[in-house]
Amino acid sequence: MSLLKSLTSNSSAFNFKPMAQTSPYRVLLRTACSSSRRTNSIDLFYSRGISSVKMETFSNISNYCSYSRDSICSSKRRSRGPVMAGKKASEGIKQEDGKYKHTVDLPKTTFGMRANSSVREPEIQKIWEENQVFKKVVEKNSGGKFILHDGPPYANGDLHIGHALNKILKDIINRYKSLDQKARNDLTPLKLRAKAAKFAKETVEKQMSSFKRYGVWADWNDPYLTLDPEYEAAQIEVFGQMALKGYIYRGRKPVHWSPSSRTALAEAELEYPEKHVSRSIYAIFRVVSAPLAPSSLLQEFPNLCVAVWTTTPWTIPANAGMFHFLLYLPSVAVNPKLEYAVVEVKSLQEQDPSSGGTKKKGLGLVLKDEKMPFLIVASELVPSLEANWGVKLLVKARQLGSDLENYRYIHPIDNRECPVVIGGDYITTETGTGLVHTAPGHGQEDYVTGQKYGLPILSPVDDDGKFTEEAGQFSGLDVLGEGNTAVVKYLDEHFSLIMEESYEHKYPYDWRTKKPTIFRATEQWFASVEGFRHAAMDAIGHVKWFPLQAENRISAMTSSRSDWCISRQRTWGVPIPVFYHIQSREPLMNDETIDQIKSIIAQKGSDAWWYMTVEDLLPTKYRDKAAEYEKGTDTMDVWFDSGSSWAAVLGKRGSLSYPADLYLEGTDQHRGWFQSSLLTSVATKGEYLWETCVSGTANVMLSVEREICEACKLIIWTGVFDCVDLLVEQLAELQHDVVQIDERIGHMEESKCIVVCGSMSLDNKCIVVLWKAPYSSVLTHGFVLDEKGLKMSKSLGNVVDPRFVIEGGKNQKEAPAYGADVLRLWVSSVDYTGDVMIGPQILRQMAEVYRKLRGTLRYLLANLHDWRILQRFVIVDLSNFYFDVAKDRLYVGGSTSYTRKTCQTVLAAHLLSIVRIIAPIMPHLAEDVWQNLPFQYTTQDGSVAEYVFESRWPISNERWLSLPVEEINFWENILELRTEVNRVLEVARTGKLIGASLDAKVHIYTSDAKLASQLSDLCAAQNDADALHRLFITSQAEIVPSLDDEHVANIPYSGECLIQGKNKVWIGISRAAGSKCERCWNYSQQVGSFLDHPTLCSRCYDVVALQMPSEVAAVS
Repeated sequence: MSLLKSLTSNSSAFNFKPMAQTSPYRVLLRTACSSSRRTNSIDLFYSRGISSVKMETFSNISNYCSYSRDSICSSKRRSRGPVMAGKKASEGIKQEDGKYKHTVDLPKTTFGMRANSSVREPEIQKIWEENQVFKKVVEKNSGGKFILHDGPPYANGDLHIGHALNKILKDIINRYKSLDQKARNDLTPLKLRAKAAKFAKETVEKQMSSFKRYGVWADWNDPYLTLDPEYEAAQIEVFGQMALKGYIYRGRKPVHWSPSSRTALAEAELEYPEKHVSRSIYAIFRVVSAPLAPSSLLQEFPNLCVAVWTTTPWTIPANAGMFHFLLYLPSVAVNPKLEYAVVEVKSLQEQDPSSGGTKKKGLGLVLKDEKMPFLIVASELVPSLEANWGVKLLVKARQLGSDLENYRYIHPIDNRECPVVIGGDYITTETGTGLVHTAPGHGQEDYVTGQKYGLPILSPVDDDGKFTEEAGQFSGLDVLGEGNTAVVKYLDEHFSLIMEESYEHKYPYDWRTKKPTIFRATEQWFASVEGFRHAAMDAIGHVKWFPLQAENRISAMTSSRSDWCISRQRTWGVPIPVFYHIQSREPLMNDETIDQIKSIIAQKGSDAWWYMTVEDLLPTKYRDKAAEYEKGTDTMDVWFDSGSSWAAVLGKRGSLSYPADLYLEGTDQHRGWFQSSLLTSVATKGEYLWETCVSGTANVMLSVEREICEACKLIIWTGVFDCVDLLVEQLAELQHDVVQIDERIGHMEESKCIVVCGSMSLDNKCIVVLWKAPYSSVLTHGFVLDEKGLKMSKSLGNVVDPRFVIEGGKNQKEAPAYGADVLRLWVSSVDYTGDVMIGPQILRQMAEVYRKLRGTLRYLLANLHDWRILQRFVIVDLSNFYFDVAKDRLYVGGSTSYTRKTCQTVLAAHLLSIVRIIAPIMPHLAEDVWQNLPFQYTTQDGSVAEYVFESRWPISNERWLSLPVEEINFWENILELRTEVNRVLEVARTGKLIGASLDAKVHIYTSDAKLASQLSDLCAAQNDADALHRLFITSQAEIVPSLDDEHVANIPYSGECLIQGKNKVWIGISRAAGSKCERCWNYSQQVGSFLDHPTLCSRCYDVVALQMPSEVAAVS
């Protein structure tokens, strides 16, 4: 749903609980900015003193057009006479008879009809800044906090439309709560870090300026930066806690490696372009032996080979045992559940497969050899391989994959014997041959299989993505370029290549350099997710997710993710605080060394790691051995940086608290910031002690932390333990009530989760649950597409720049300046739970909605120019109908008339409600209206709200909204009848009987006695505003008792309709009786009855008698 809809229809979203007029929410917005690692965002939207009541009033208001379009269109031709006459007179246009013009109350306001956003919005932002409105709102709010924690995005350039969607969504919620309450190698590390910091800070300022122009409110003078020393120290502390708990380890595993950046990358730092083309090959390795068995395929088929398929030919050398210093057994893996076939390769088919299709293909020399081998392939793939290779494959035998284990083949590069091993479900029959070559140093599945069989983890590739000397003849070649080519050529020359072909697929790219990555085994630091995976899954279950399917997404990602590689080979960033023994390479990292580094960085920043000596960095007790150690050069993953923000910000700033109420980002952050924050929080939050249960018979994990239950006001202890039933029984014996038992994590081995409420202390050895996410709620939004639903791309020319939306392009006719409020209106209107679309047509539609809304507000303002707040308010549906029928009493009913004052009361109530409701979405428009109010608005505490955000969220008045059902049904009948009357009026106008609707008299007949009685009452209403002809905007209206009357037969135009599908109504139109009043243009038989004002009707005569000076009140 759109954010506007969710705010107006679901006040409980994000735990926005309906409250009394004064709410316990406290709002403070801080900005979060950082180094070039992750920068510039708004943080900590927390609010106080706001009411977040339901919005029935706004829901009613939004239903302006509950009847047909005809009534809206025709109204323009009905009652504009006196208005236009008065307007022309006020503009100095000569009228033949204008002596009553000054008695008409025309709309007056300084609020412009045109937004002029490019000028007016910056002016309003300047008003907010100069008057410190944000600070005033914060200071006036009181009560509990609402914290929307915004993570630091990357400082990687200008903002795009996705940034606008994200930040405006956050600002809408915040405002709602505030109402509711040179070459790299030439640089030294320090010079490079200085350049990175300079770039980050400049980008922060640039992005901050853009966010301000969007109308985003924040404490821009006090942001948090991930490169601030206090932030870096908090991050070191998180790392240290995880390390001391055994969750951090150093190991050699295959990781995503970026040769262009020369560093390891996390999954969240990758992009997967759709049309990457790899060089895929079908290669064969000759089988030389089989395990002892009664019958062997090798005995029947002596020239037997295993056929493998790979999209990374360059990894073949890592499969070979060509490293002279190691006794290495490479492998080919099969799926034990698949059926494999021995096939005989017959001659090439007539058509060369390399000549057709869109793929580039090349046949290997082996297919042109007279003596073709027998091949082992997956049975299911035989037909597709025949078609692809252009050969005939005859099945000679079949065997399960499990029976192929420990078959041995000769590697074509160094002629070593290698085993066939059992792989996993990653070996499928979707593509390839059903067999894969295994290189444990170049793939996650290969690594797992290699670990199972004890295979060495070899990776003969350096940091630049080139083969090392270990790769022999391929040394120095780029694995993704010349190296790939050389390996393919070698295999072909040695009759080990069946075919090479291009293969288009998604492939991981470095999101910074936009260049392809590789899998490469290197020594890295890892976080053992397996060590706290169950706890993380438990924490996920206690978070409110919007939309609901977001929980499934992050649960799946967390439950299946491998250990987290947290080290990076970069100079900029927070260092991993480890020292290595120069000789043994053993790491030195303990609580003393970590605390020492944390203290130094808190004072001097992380640059100290690079400019201070090992001796100065080590604690005192180790300094005599400083010469034996060297500093590590790895820095932490940027997701560890941002994932520590809850500790560095929520946990360190005294005005904030943990956990945050809300995190809000795009759906990609389920594998990014949401997850990194979750993992670091779950792994470190709290002090853990092992204690005994109440009776001393069960081991229970305890924490020194506790909190107060908001519902029962008792102490809450939570924890993970191994004996639910025993604990509950013991607590019952001690007369402690178990308010809630949560066993959603009942599948955890030997542990379950429980929440216990009661006035208990640690002395009772009670449970404390610690597995907490750093957020109570998470809201995710989709990505921004163009209005055709296509991904935005510079090559397609469909990129929407938020700056151009606000300020316009060079050609203002083709790309007008819409202003920030139109952009914000778009954000509030889209269904943010999925991907959203934007483009010129959509923006034009939003601009039209904004124009109409501005026009409505202007109308409300203009008719309150002489308004003073009254005590009596009467709320009815605000709509075009109400505005239409209200013009008569507002303009000509008399400045002091009761009907005009009651109408102004309604307009004032709606203006004050609407402007406060739209304020979070379109703050510039709302503030512009507020500054043009013709009266002061006083809050319940007696203070004057000088700015709209000092006014508080409007309170729903249930008495005004609780109209009887019968009355609601009656007015539905009236609205429908009015539409049908307009249709007959239009026919009469076409027939030249009338011009304006005031020229007409309406005649109504219905056989429904109840409806006829109700309509008759309106015709005889003493209150002029309720008279039926005022609702029709005609001069007269009557209810006829019968259609047999001779009078009815002479009515020139008529029609019939069904009201509510059941009440038949006859409608007649005739010329109005009497003469036309000069002032109000209504026809009346009383015109001519007053000697001093013979051209006026009785109503206008009464008004003029009060307003006209005596010397003017003379007969012309």
